[in-house]
Amino acid sequence: MAQVDYKALKKGGFMRQIQKDRFSLRLRIVGGQIKAGQLKKVYEIAEQYGQGYIHMTSRQSIEIPFVKLEDIEVIKKELQEAGLQPGACGPRVRTITACQGSAVCPSGNIDTAALAQEFDKRYYARELPHKFKLGITGCSNNCLKAEENDLGVKGGILPVWQDSKCTFCGLCEAVCPAKAIAVAKEDRKLEFKQAACTYCGRCNKSCPVDAWDGKSGFIVSFGGLFGNRIAIGNQTIPIVFEEDKLHVIVETALQFFADNGKPSERFRNTLDRVGWDAFQIKLKEVL
Repeated sequence: MAQVDYKALKKGGFMRQIQKDRFSLRLRIVGGQIKAGQLKKVYEIAEQYGQGYIHMTSRQSIEIPFVKLEDIEVIKKELQEAGLQPGACGPRVRTITACQGSAVCPSGNIDTAALAQEFDKRYYARELPHKFKLGITGCSNNCLKAEENDLGVKGGILPVWQDSKCTFCGLCEAVCPAKAIAVAKEDRKLEFKQAACTYCGRCNKSCPVDAWDGKSGFIVSFGGLFGNRIAIGNQTIPIVFEEDKLHVIVETALQFFADNGKPSERFRNTLDRVGWDAFQIKLKEVL
């Protein structure tokens, strides 16, 4: 009997269970989106090759437990025919997570689904010293908890006030969580403290006369962790407005980790060990 390469199976999304020769199959669900027909195929595989149920993971993926070793190849074939793939495990970039973003959610400042697909094409399953998680959230509501990822992206808006449209109703002041806006209704004056702005976009979205315009951008955080060690990612650079520049930043972070990380060391631990200043120097070189 041929020896089973459990390491290769895990890399390909089939993780060993406590039960002998049983595996939990993790699927590659980019940005938490799966087509209805594909979901039907997941159901069929779980019924035929599992125990009739699935597990929804904390990172928007689907796992099918109790897959038998002898069924793995036929399952791969059925997944491929449905346009599905097993998810990456081990020391590499994991499945990209995202909220629904501006294509669906009224609060969304960026198209998270489209960005997740682009991240998936560029970075998914890239080999690194340890697992690396990328998460994208559409606004400051932070449904995807961007700062818990090794690299998180949060949608933001740099607001621009248009005095010719403003009625000085004061609604923008009322909704601004950073108290960056002050409206004097009687004097018909408005003060915007840009330095205090958190780019949440609430002034833009709440204004009844569209007196607030703005430019969408990406707020990037580095070094988040949620597991054996919990750490909040740090925003060490200003908001980024060009998607091309965002990709340069992601590439720089991944390369820094590849160059400096030790096996089984998370990105945050590498940053703490090597030094955040060293990473900041690399970012400044590309910005």
